[in-house]
Amino acid sequence: MAQQATIEAAPRASTGKGVARSLRRDGRIPAVIYGRGREPEPLSVDTTALTRLLTQIAASTTLVDVSVEGRAPVKALIREIQRNPIRPADIIHLDLYEVHADEKITVEVPVKLTGIPEGVRNFGGVLDQVMHTMSIKVFPADIPAHIDVDVSALNIGHSIHMRDLTFEKFEVLNDAGQTVATVVAPRAEEVVAPVADLAATPEEPELIRKVKPDEDAEAEAEGKEGKEGKEAKKKE
Repeated sequence: MAQQATIEAAPRASTGKGVARSLRRDGRIPAVIYGRGREPEPLSVDTTALTRLLTQIAASTTLVDVSVEGRAPVKALIREIQRNPIRPADIIHLDLYEVHADEKITVEVPVKLTGIPEGVRNFGGVLDQVMHTMSIKVFPADIPAHIDVDVSALNIGHSIHMRDLTFEKFEVLNDAGQTVATVVAPRAEEVVAPVADLAATPEEPELIRKVKPDEDAEAEAEGKEGKEGKEAKKKE
């Protein structure tokens, strides 16, 4: 089942790039919540609290209780976390999607391989995980933290494809032919060529040439600090 967490948010009366920058300077992150049957609502959240929360949860599969200044909390999923491309640790915008118990939603869920493949255990093969996330359509209450795929029966040269898997509580949106995992033969060891006897090899005369001074000086590099990351959203 999906994890649950809480986000305390405050409404925003103003939007725009300047307002967003001012919020970040004050230790808050501009955000927006939207969903079925509601207009997008600009919010802001505490930077420190959000950063701490994101180290404790799997953002893509965690149901969040969003509480806005005294109102009853609503369930939401974190749809997008925009980060500064120069300083990825800095969050510049947060998108929240309000969910309803009777509405299926599309989420990306991590794939977790279980078991030791036959081809690895007995024949020295190498397990290659091709698919690391799976796209599913599911009711909010049934969102899994991860999807387990048993690879114990795989032998060398064999694979598990999406068509080989069945699930009861959600619909998989990936193509049936996609490979989830495969076991490949062990790589042959490289044969190292013998080192030539340097003493038996006559040395070639060293060529001495006068080094020419550089005539074309390199232009000075521009500062590493680029423009601030993507503009938060058209809503901002």
